[in-house]
Amino acid sequence: MVNINGSTVVVTGGQRGIGKAIVDEFLRRGAAKVYATARAPKPSEDPRVVGVELDVTDPDSVAALAVAASDADIVVNNAGVAGAYELLTSDIEEVREVFETNYFGPLRVAQAFAPVVAANGGGALVDISSVVAWAGGFGGYGDSKAAIWSLTNSLRIELAKQGTLVTAVHLGYTDTEMFAHVDAPKNDPREVAREIVDGIERGDIEVLADDVSRHVKAALSGPVATS
Repeated sequence: MVNINGSTVVVTGGQRGIGKAIVDEFLRRGAAKVYATARAPKPSEDPRVVGVELDVTDPDSVAALAVAASDADIVVNNAGVAGAYELLTSDIEEVREVFETNYFGPLRVAQAFAPVVAANGGGALVDISSVVAWAGGFGGYGDSKAAIWSLTNSLRIELAKQGTLVTAVHLGYTDTEMFAHVDAPKNDPREVAREIVDGIERGDIEVLADDVSRHVKAALSGPVATS
């Protein structure tokens, strides 16, 4: 279990979409301070929110964040990009860019913040994956989410010795700017954020934030062609 009340939290990509909803939920639950990162951060009216510039593809930017947020005990890897949905027609550089943000970015953040959260009592590292980690047909984007799921499982083993909870989050389409073009039922970001923070507080190693994620995860024992 992780105590949310009085905690200090980092949320990458924390100024819009799911990230902002996560920031708001931590504040609602009593977090003392939340570092909400963005490539071009905007100031907040809430004094508990600290806007910090971050580019997860830039090692120096990640290192600077770890120095600025040296009091963090919970880190949420939320920053991500979409794209490269068709592997055979996508430019390799587009696929590489998706992986730089969605896989290598969270890995850089984990490497930078592992000693920080250890020094602050262990805390938690949370990676936002997706239901498409378990489903084909989403090209490089889906592949990157499968990769971060695997990354999170590996980090859980490596960080166990320092007492850090490592949680993977899976969800389907959510009503954010990233998926505004998609005509399909979507989650409310506020409900997703509540599921995530509930899971952290309980000490869950995996959060299935909606019905579609729970359904697909339960079907993984079936034939590959149906996943």
